[in-house]
Parts: sequence; structure tokens; C-alpha cells
Amino acid sequence: MENIALIDSFSEFKDNKLIDRVTLMAILEDVFRNALKKKYGSDDNFDIIINPDKGDMEIWRNRIVVADGEVEDPNQEISLAEATKIEPDFEEGEEVSEEVKLIHLGRRAILALRQNLISKIHEHDNTNLYKQFKDIIGDIYTAEVHHVRPKAVILVDDEGNEIVLPKDRQIPSDFFRKGDNVRGIIENVELKGNKPQIIMSRTSEKFLERLFEQEIPEVFDGLITVKKVVRIPGEKAKVAVDSYDDRIDPVGACVGMKGSRIHGIVRELGNENIDVINYTTNTQLFITRALSPAKISSIKIDEENKRAEVFLKLEEVSKAIGRGGHNIKLAGFLSGYELDVIREGNLVEDEDVELTEFSDEIDAWIIEEFAKIGLDTARSVLNQDVQDLVRRTDLEEETILEVVKILKEEFEE
Repeated sequence: MENIALIDSFSEFKDNKLIDRVTLMAILEDVFRNALKKKYGSDDNFDIIINPDKGDMEIWRNRIVVADGEVEDPNQEISLAEATKIEPDFEEGEEVSEEVKLIHLGRRAILALRQNLISKIHEHDNTNLYKQFKDIIGDIYTAEVHHVRPKAVILVDDEGNEIVLPKDRQIPSDFFRKGDNVRGIIENVELKGNKPQIIMSRTSEKFLERLFEQEIPEVFDGLITVKKVVRIPGEKAKVAVDSYDDRIDPVGACVGMKGSRIHGIVRELGNENIDVINYTTNTQLFITRALSPAKISSIKIDEENKRAEVFLKLEEVSKAIGRGGHNIKLAGFLSGYELDVIREGNLVEDEDVELTEFSDEIDAWIIEEFAKIGLDTARSVLNQDVQDLVRRTDLEEETILEVVKILKEEFEE
């Protein structure tokens, strides 16, 4: 059969779940009409009948019968002599419908037609895929690891769609193997040429917010609202929650008994430390809550410059700053204020000594390690438990004990 190549095309695409029958027929007709225009100069006088389910198609050319020798446009007109070969009783002025066999288009034209058809179908699929994922940007999605590359992990979903998880959208502790199921949010869909590139993220604040909706029924039902989320992916996050129902404790509901509800979220995020706090429009109270677990003595707010001076007792400073400065940084992001830590009281010089004063006896990098967790004076270090310092810094216990010995000698003198 001369249309075998096109029948193969129908078979290839008629079951495609991204394309409906009506759209497929419209694409097929468009492809055929383009081929007819190239062959005959116009397709206005052609009727195309397509049955994509069976792979059947017919093309009929309609021409007007004119007297012999008076044919000016062979595509639109047919001589009486030629018309009577089709049916002997045709007369001048009548319309003749004649089937055009695909073989009349030429073998090369048929191959080009098939290629054009495949291209149009793929273009349609890509457009649908783009729209499909554009509609779910910000939603959680699960896909399987297909290939692990240095700069990205390539995932494939149940429908065979390729999704890219770039390295900078992965949590630092993430480690994936081929076949692993990965959850993240659809962050963006970009068109690369005509092909959509679907980008997943696990570092977005929106991912944590969606996990709360998925794991905590009261959030899903709208009884608890997630007001704001800030993260340092894989390290620490703060989530402000609120409820319009006074009978509901939003923090308690989110955390669960002994952390049972939030545990799954923490595990999903590579043991990211998550602080859940009650939202409030009272700025001072909100900053106080945001700096938890530190206990704040007082706060001085500069509304115009969006800054706040936070006064704390010496032993609370390191808690407010947190490991690597994460706690105070996230508290600032959450509250929208730049936070300055002020040690409470005016200590006379002999009550405390800056660690930098010991640079002759203590290496600068060791002093820097203490500064990273908010300890920059002698007493701030001496007030800490040695084992706690081992846990919170990258220093060996032996090094810390030596520093403590040097500092104690200063005050004993």
C-alpha cells in the first residue's frame, strides 16, 4: 500500500496519551495540506478525509470542467476530455471530484510528509508537557533517579518525563543512587529550544512549606497557616505558624508528641534542624520568639531602618547567634529586621577580656572557631561546658582544655 508509511505514523501516535483524537486529526490535516501546497500550489480545492484510528486517509481534488484547450489552471480546472475519462456524462461547468493517491506526491514527498508529521506531534507533546508542569510549579513531585552527574541528578517520572535536579538545588547531605525515589518541588520549567526542561528543587523554602502541608493534617485542612519559612538547607530552618482557632496550639500540632509529626520532615531534609514558632504581629515578641532558644532581656527597634538591637546576658549570646551564626541569620530573615546583638550591662575592663588579647598564646584560627559560635571574650568561653564546645566547634577537646587553662590563669592573676 502506498500510504503504509503514514499508517505506521498513525499507529505510532494514535495511542499517545498527551494528544486527543481531534487534535491528532487537525495535525494530520495540516501536514497533508502543506504537502499539497508544495505539489499543486494551493490546497483550497482539496478535501481531506482522515481516520487516524485505522490509519486510513483519502484526498479528493475538486476541479471545474472546461472546454478542451481552455485549461488555464490545471489544479483548479480539468478539460472535458479528461473529465469524461473519469465519468462519461460530465459536462462543462460541472465539478469533478478525483481521488489523489499519495503516490502522486512522490516518494520523497511522502517521506518528508512523515517526518513533518513526527515533528508536529513532538512539538505538540512538548507544548503540552510545558503547560502540564507549568501548572504545578511549587508543588511536591516524586521521580526516580535515572542518572547521577557531577552538576545535576537526572530524574524520570512514571510517564517517562525527564526532570533535572541541579547540584545547587540539592541539600548538601543528599546522596542519590540510580533507582532512588526523590521528592522535591517543581521550581521552574524552561524551554530549551522546543524542548521543556523541568527543574526540581529540594532547597527551596516552598519545599519545606509543602512538606508541612503534606505531613500535618491541620496545615493541609487550613486550620493552621504557615506564615513564613526561612532555611539554610541541610542545617537549620525556622517556620512561623498561626491558627485562627484559639483552641489549636499551632506549634504543638506541627511538632507533635515528642516530635513525632515533624520527625519525617526533618529526616526528608537530611536532619535539618527545624524551629517552629508562633507567628505574631507584635514585632518585639516575634523577634524574641525567632531568636529562640536564647532568652532576650530587651529589644530596641529602629522601624525606619528595619534594624533591632537585641540585649542579652552574656551566657545567652552564643545561643542567640547559634552554630555558624545560623540562628541569628535566620531570625533576621524571618522577622525582616537586621539584628545586632548587644551584651547586657557595662562590664569594667577587669571583668572580662577579649579573646584577641590572647593572640600571643592562642592561635588566631582557634580564636576564630570560638567567634563563629558567638564566643569572643574569655568569660564567654569559660562559662561554656567543655563537651558542648567540642560538639559546637571543630576543635579537639585537648585544644579546648588548653585554652580554658590559659584563660583561667588570666583571672587567677
